[in-house]
Amino acid sequence: MIKLNNKLFKPYLKEEQILAAIEKMAAEIAKDYKDETPLFVGVLNGAFMFVADFLKAYQHPCQVSFVRLSSYQGLTSTGIVETLLDVQEDMEGKSVIILEDVVDTGRTLKQLVHLFSQTNVKEFKIAALFYKSEIYNGEYAIDYVGLEIPDNFIVGYGLDYNEMGRNLREVYQLNQADMINLVLFGKPGAGKGTQAGFLKEKYNLKHISTGDVFRYNIKNGTELGKLAKSYIDKGDLVPDEVTIDMLKDEVEKNPEASGFIFDGFPRTAAQAEALDNFLESKDMMVNATIALEADDEVLIARLLERGKSSGRSDDQDESKIRNRFEEYNEKTAPLKAYYEKQGKFHSVNGIGDIVEITERLGKVIDTLD
Repeated sequence: MIKLNNKLFKPYLKEEQILAAIEKMAAEIAKDYKDETPLFVGVLNGAFMFVADFLKAYQHPCQVSFVRLSSYQGLTSTGIVETLLDVQEDMEGKSVIILEDVVDTGRTLKQLVHLFSQTNVKEFKIAALFYKSEIYNGEYAIDYVGLEIPDNFIVGYGLDYNEMGRNLREVYQLNQADMINLVLFGKPGAGKGTQAGFLKEKYNLKHISTGDVFRYNIKNGTELGKLAKSYIDKGDLVPDEVTIDMLKDEVEKNPEASGFIFDGFPRTAAQAEALDNFLESKDMMVNATIALEADDEVLIARLLERGKSSGRSDDQDESKIRNRFEEYNEKTAPLKAYYEKQGKFHSVNGIGDIVEITERLGKVIDTLD
């Protein structure tokens, strides 16, 4: 195990495996281009080690250049890519082969294709040392692949975690066993949002609120957002599969998180089973479900007080509040049974000072395996 920025990574690929994959790629490309002089374009920062070793293995005439792309505010959460080092101008009539260290969702690749589509190159192809086929969107063909790997967060051999680990000669993957994935329950007014905010900071977790995810996708007109809106506009419930797909996107957008807090999902035993199946496919699991318990009368008083400033009509009508409590009880009962059967259900007193409640939650989390 190695430790980078307070995270543990375990060995994944040895240097000889990586070099063997590069030798194979060099041979495949030489078969297609040894009779001309291709231009290899490495993508910085990650591909510098890959390009160096690839050029040693490619013993035929060639040229080499680099582009540099950088994400800001998190590429995986915003999809925004900034070009810091552009392609060279004199590329007309050349065969260009992009050397990418890793291809996952394809967002960076899309920007690269856009860059080269503006030039008069003879053709351009894509060579990926590491290829995460299960999450790649498939928009462009990957012409040469070194190693096809699962969607795990990896470091080493040019790849970094917060700029650490690029210089490692071997590849390591995030130790998923150290991840903490929580499902947070609580009646309206129980303070789930407040506590989720503290827990995500303390444990480096990503808070995934189903409501926020729905609003983001619908507001930004994503494919899943459009699909969800089509059901909502007809007055139908959004199918579980659509919600799960949105959650999958959120998990995949945050590979550096030490775990996730699921808030507002699951709401049924069927959804809980779907969440388990998804997490299992990522070599993850729900470690615990925690219910913030509070007396109804205390919560009603809290919500009515909140309603004075929030302007929310459902916080200003006691009968509506009680209806929401009844709905919560009906939906949570089977979920409680589902997680109790797995030994993962925990109840925490949600009344008291915010700091005290956070400490109670922390005691539960700190005892998890």
